[in-house]
Amino acid sequence: MALEVDIRKRLGSFHLDARFAFDGGTMALLGASGCGKSLTLRCIAGIVKPEEGSIRLNGKTLFDSARGIDLPPQQRRVGYLFQHYALFPNMTARQNVEIAARGSRRERRQQAEEQLRALYLEGLGDRYPHQLSGGQQQRVALARIFASGPDILLLDEPFSALDSYLKWRIEMELSDTLSRFGRPALFVSHDRDEVYRLCGEVCVMQDGRTEPPVSARRLFLAPQTLAAALLSGCKNFSRARRLGERLVAALDWGCELETESPVPEETAYIGVRAHRVRPAQTGDPGAIPCRVDRVTQELFSTAVMLRPAGAPAGGDWGLLRMELPKEQWQALHAAGRLAVRIPGQDIMFLK
Repeated sequence: MALEVDIRKRLGSFHLDARFAFDGGTMALLGASGCGKSLTLRCIAGIVKPEEGSIRLNGKTLFDSARGIDLPPQQRRVGYLFQHYALFPNMTARQNVEIAARGSRRERRQQAEEQLRALYLEGLGDRYPHQLSGGQQQRVALARIFASGPDILLLDEPFSALDSYLKWRIEMELSDTLSRFGRPALFVSHDRDEVYRLCGEVCVMQDGRTEPPVSARRLFLAPQTLAAALLSGCKNFSRARRLGERLVAALDWGCELETESPVPEETAYIGVRAHRVRPAQTGDPGAIPCRVDRVTQELFSTAVMLRPAGAPAGGDWGLLRMELPKEQWQALHAAGRLAVRIPGQDIMFLK
């Protein structure tokens, strides 16, 4: 394994319990703000010391509480890209890279020039950070990391401070950079779209605890837990009770749904994506009569909040969100009432 993490750490009432491993490529730690993602990176880098557990990188032990091993950051060969890049403002781009290189002054300068050239920063070595664009600053920070010869990259929400257009450009640049250098990377984010585009594997994190890593495709197409489904962007959930092999009660929607796949015994919730909820005729088999609760016009679609007729009074979990192209919603002429259907193949079974 490229990286093996099994650590515990308490900070006040917060308890970090991170357990995961991956072989290479880029893996994401995906979770809401404050769930422990950045804390996990700091523990791997040696900035924060866990209370117990172990961290191994390419078979080398970085931390082991039982054996009394805790390598200092400079001995871990871990490259940490901070959210705001942490460039020295009083140093040029070249000097920022040189400071991480090894060898004589001449060798360090040569390494800096090589890294700047590799990251398409030729001619910018004498500029200071404030004279560089956001994308150029990030590449200088990466050049500094690569000059230190790391065995792994830790990327702590590298796009969080950027506007949407710049973020898109820099994301493409970072994707190309990671591909060229071929180092394993651990990518922290709360943005599911970033994760889907950049990462091969995903480890979901909630309230300090990690779930077993899965492929990004599996997470977004077939999440296994409520936390994973929430982070994957699913917007419709109901507590559930298994009624039969292919029949489940949606307790918060007050209806029964036929499923295409067998309902697992351990199913506690079901989920359905908003674009999979479709209009239906009231008398159709499986149609769910609803009251239109709210209509929100998005930029390119219409979001319709529906309260199923059998849903318990009150509570947002009793609502169904349906997303349609604007033209389709306008053609429905729904006057406060609407029936919808949920295809059996689109129901997600969640623990």
